[in-house]
Amino acid sequence: MFKNTISNLSRIRQVAEVLLRYGFEDVVTTTPLRRLVSQSRRLSWQREDRQVFETTRWERVRLIIEELGPTFIKLAQAMSNRADLLPEALIDEFEKLQSNVPPFETALARQIIEEELGRPISEVFSEFDDVTLGSASIGQVHRARLLSGEEVVVKVQRPGVQQKVKSDLALLHELVRLTAGFLQKQGLANPQDIVDAFERSMSKELDYTAEARSMEQFRKLYENYTTFYVPKPYRELSTARILVIEFVSGCKITDKPQLLAWDLSPATVAENGMDIYLTQIFEFGIFHADPHPGNVLVRPDGTIVLIDFGMVGRLTKQQKYAFAGVFIGMARQDARSMALNFRRLALTAEIPDMRAFEADLSQLIEDFAMLDVKEMSMSDLADALQNIIYNYKLQVPGAVFLILRALVILEGIGKVLHPNFNTFEFVAPYGARIIKEQYSRQNLLSEAEYTGTQLLALLQTLPSDVRQIVRKISKGELRLKFELVGYQTLMRKADQLVSRTILALLGVGGLLFSGLTLLGRYSPDMPYHRGVPEITWWSLGATGFMLLILLLLGTGRKEK
Repeated sequence: MFKNTISNLSRIRQVAEVLLRYGFEDVVTTTPLRRLVSQSRRLSWQREDRQVFETTRWERVRLIIEELGPTFIKLAQAMSNRADLLPEALIDEFEKLQSNVPPFETALARQIIEEELGRPISEVFSEFDDVTLGSASIGQVHRARLLSGEEVVVKVQRPGVQQKVKSDLALLHELVRLTAGFLQKQGLANPQDIVDAFERSMSKELDYTAEARSMEQFRKLYENYTTFYVPKPYRELSTARILVIEFVSGCKITDKPQLLAWDLSPATVAENGMDIYLTQIFEFGIFHADPHPGNVLVRPDGTIVLIDFGMVGRLTKQQKYAFAGVFIGMARQDARSMALNFRRLALTAEIPDMRAFEADLSQLIEDFAMLDVKEMSMSDLADALQNIIYNYKLQVPGAVFLILRALVILEGIGKVLHPNFNTFEFVAPYGARIIKEQYSRQNLLSEAEYTGTQLLALLQTLPSDVRQIVRKISKGELRLKFELVGYQTLMRKADQLVSRTILALLGVGGLLFSGLTLLGRYSPDMPYHRGVPEITWWSLGATGFMLLILLLLGTGRKEK
């Protein structure tokens, strides 16, 4: 830990100064970061010619993230999907973040490909386009042609990006350690867990073989579908740093003029796209988590193609049932059913007042029940659900927020193509299908088998566990562990009481000593002032000075 702190010291100081420049002095002055910035550099709340306080607090957070660089931007983008942790206003700002990174030199890309494949690029590709199709903070994409004639795209990782991300992640861990107390007071209960989850996500994103595996999984799931296609990854030509994928031509799904030119019905395309996505969620439990128009293509024959599988979400079978149950409960105007399914969905659902929770869900149902079908918006519903999750601090799977975000994006696409597009009309039949699946004979037998297996395992281990407990009791080795909760206030009071008692005793002791000096017999050389020996005045002065120092120290400790 000390080694990491030293190696990141300069960068941490830079972060602290950026925080100060945007008016977040409270973050610095109430955490150990204050030791890294001199007083003369603390107050500079000016951004070019504009006072930073002309912007909102959340906008300033976004500006800080932009200034700190790509890794922080990617963290903020990931956090924009976590409405259970962040307020809506901050999420709105994070959604504005764009990692616009220029491409690196093609010569470097060629060098990385040759290093990864262990042979000259001419032995793999007959053509390789030096102009990039796109670039991002992790890598960039080039079009190419294999020696066998197939057209492909090659995703190449940026040189040194793994070391850069590793360094930035170490910095994030250190920053969280230094500011954990402040972040927890702001309502972010588990900042270290957030950074750990982000680190796992970045590790996957930096390994292109994970994306190739996801593509192969989708290809297998949808191998019999004629309206949906996933490009083929070339695993034999792909590594952790390069990914070779089949090139697929087509137009963006929102390119309505081109769809009409191909004699395709935009409304049918929108319906097929929503059907494919809901199948991913409610049937397979694995879904493409970033269906923005640039990642959804349409071929001239109407086939929908998904590209860029760097972000994939997953739901377990039980999470899938609970998520569907929330929507079904809303459709049936049953707040209690919604509440129960929310609790099933949450990883930890400690709701102190279930009646208040049900009342808020009932209000949400009433708000949407009054609307005409054409007036209902997935965006409004997603915001309402995310506000309830945030207000009640429900820890739900991150995949839930990816689904809500994706449904909002798909609704936007649908409204471009379909004049009467309504997301709820598509979700309803899938909800009914899920209920039928949940209570099917096969699923009930599967659940009964699982419960029986768990019970059998408990019965098998119970005798040995009981023997072990009895043995420890007989040997006097059984230990009980208690965890005190909420004792901090009591300890502070006790600390203040002890401090005041010590001050009182020291004061009394000093006064007693001063009084005793009045009774002493001194030589004629002892100076007197106003009839009192000088030693008495010195004693009183020392006692007063000591009490003043102790009072100041005590006040400073209370402020902390």
